[in-house]
Amino acid sequence: MSVRVKICGINDPAAFDAAVEVGADWVGFVFYPPSPRYVAAETAAALSARVSGGPGRLGLFVDPSDGLVESVLRAIGLDALQIYGGFGRVAELRARFGRPVWHALGIETEADLPATAGSADRLVLEAKPPGEATRPGGNAARFDWSVLRGWRAPAPWILAGGLTPENVGMAVQATGATAVDVSSGVERQPGIKDPALIRAFVAAARGG
Repeated sequence: MSVRVKICGINDPAAFDAAVEVGADWVGFVFYPPSPRYVAAETAAALSARVSGGPGRLGLFVDPSDGLVESVLRAIGLDALQIYGGFGRVAELRARFGRPVWHALGIETEADLPATAGSADRLVLEAKPPGEATRPGGNAARFDWSVLRGWRAPAPWILAGGLTPENVGMAVQATGATAVDVSSGVERQPGIKDPALIRAFVAAARGG
């Protein structure tokens, strides 16, 4: 089965077009202003409108208010919401906005692996942010993939954090992941995607 790929932090036409052309399964738009990958909802909508169909569109939110999600959805028809924090609100968000919800989890040891998905439709597994981090997420770091051995996933999941064109093939082999998520690993500088790296990542993830 072909590995599914999400390119997150899309914020310019070149990156969006590269993700579409290489057949990425999802693209992610970051609606969190402290991130160098932040896009306004109107910008994300303009990028999404460059092609009909193609990858699923996800919105990444950090402890979002209902008002923020509502304002984004008025501008762009997202296919799913990716949430950091607010695990107890997943069911509420699914019910209120009628979208699948992906919940991101920081992993360091086996004890961090979830036994239940709650109401999440998919789990995003990435490294716990370091203590000095100002943003959630993997922060370009990978966790010890060996902790996944023997884990019984309670829902579909996607491997994220510290993935690059050079290591994603090894990551897939080591973890059995059927889906992977990359952001900084395909950038030439923080927040600026490199189309060539996007193409290389997707090819490597799929064994090309």
